[in-house]
Amino acid sequence: MTTGDADHAPVPVRPLRAKVETLLAQAGVPTPDVDAELLIGHVLDLSRGAVQARVIAGTAIERADAERIMALARRRATREPLQHITGRAAFRSLELFVGPGVFTPRPETELIAGIAVDALLSDPSAEPIGVDLGTGSGAIALSMTVEVPHARVYAVELSPEAHVWARRNIDAFGDGRTALVQGDLADALPQLDGSVSVVASNPPYVPTTMPPVDPEVARFDPALALYGGETGLDVIPALSRTALRLLRPGGLLVIEHAGHQSEPIAGVLAQDGWRAIAHHRDLTGRDRATTAIR
Repeated sequence: MTTGDADHAPVPVRPLRAKVETLLAQAGVPTPDVDAELLIGHVLDLSRGAVQARVIAGTAIERADAERIMALARRRATREPLQHITGRAAFRSLELFVGPGVFTPRPETELIAGIAVDALLSDPSAEPIGVDLGTGSGAIALSMTVEVPHARVYAVELSPEAHVWARRNIDAFGDGRTALVQGDLADALPQLDGSVSVVASNPPYVPTTMPPVDPEVARFDPALALYGGETGLDVIPALSRTALRLLRPGGLLVIEHAGHQSEPIAGVLAQDGWRAIAHHRDLTGRDRATTAIR
């Protein structure tokens, strides 16, 4: 084989995966094996399982594809989020569009979406209304829309940059039943006062005194979506007041938060007159959501 032939020879997937995994592990990426397979799958338009099957079968791929995979792996090695590189983030049944300027939805937020979905499904109204305050990419709002087909959903987002991503996702998945509003949650949606069945929110709740350690979060997630002041609770009073205004009697509020914030959030809600305040744990056993009834 000549040098020119070698430059164009197919590249076996197994050693390529190992090379990418090693590069990512050396960069401190928490799940280098998973990320390696997802990057390969992204370039080849394959599921992770299909990539693993090609590794087992000893399949080779075009050198151009291998070079593209390595280029993306080098980006990931800088700790650029995998979701920014692929442009997609999995959330419940959705594959959302994400990128710079919008908070990347996390698995723990699926708990909040699930509570909101269940509440809408149990609502006897012919067309229950769900509201997502601080929607970001639209993850919670679109989960309500997709999983409760008879619901009407409103999503509110303050950031112009995040609003662009929410608009793209709602156009793709909203089925004409998700209304997007750019504005502050403090005075959002006055036309819905007293008519909403569920208000859900993943507000900024990271204390400024406890900045995230992971570079993917600290360097790439927008500060507006992360930080909630010195205690992380700056948005909670306005969120409580807005939800009280929007919800009908018996309506549900669900808020995502950090584990240590359950008690102070419950205190704010109790002072505002909410009832049946309850906390819900995520898969790690930490308090992750608080619900209350109007």
